[in-house]
Amino acid sequence: MLRRKRPKRKGSMIRVPLEPAFRKNHRWSMDFVHDSLVTGRRIKCLTIVDDFTKELPRIEVGHSISGFHLVRILEELKGVTGLPEEIRSDNGPEFQSKAFLEYCLSQGIALRFTRPGKPTDNSFIESLNGKFRDECLNESCFLNLDDAKEKVESWREFYNRERPHSSLQGLAPEEFARQEEYRLIA
Repeated sequence: MLRRKRPKRKGSMIRVPLEPAFRKNHRWSMDFVHDSLVTGRRIKCLTIVDDFTKELPRIEVGHSISGFHLVRILEELKGVTGLPEEIRSDNGPEFQSKAFLEYCLSQGIALRFTRPGKPTDNSFIESLNGKFRDECLNESCFLNLDDAKEKVESWREFYNRERPHSSLQGLAPEEFARQEEYRLIA
């Protein structure tokens, strides 16, 4: 008996070139970063960045994050920051899950997937993940999941409030967002 080869899962959305975001909540980029606790147990971090303000609305840390979990996270963020007009991500199973796709459709969120094997299609999140790994994950030892959540949240707050960005004229993301909001009102 021979095993049947299953067809590869293909993305369900059209892939288009990345255009710059031009206001807050225009586009969020999402991706996963993996690390481990000192015990060797794996953890998964969902990073979410606003492509315009470079703010991190959330970094979710868990042992596993499913499509249902993604929906719950977006529903929580909806009341805090609002939802984006579009989400840019890779073709991971969490982003291709029925629960996530249906939620985005029901909320009017356009999904933009990167081409397989082309992480540069989503350069904003890849750049963030490199900084996150260098400045947080590689600098910390996580004793347990709660310790990891606490340290990651502390880094996220530092990143949003204090860390200057050359792409934001040397401002921290929250300060840049405040200035943009003021500029739009004036």
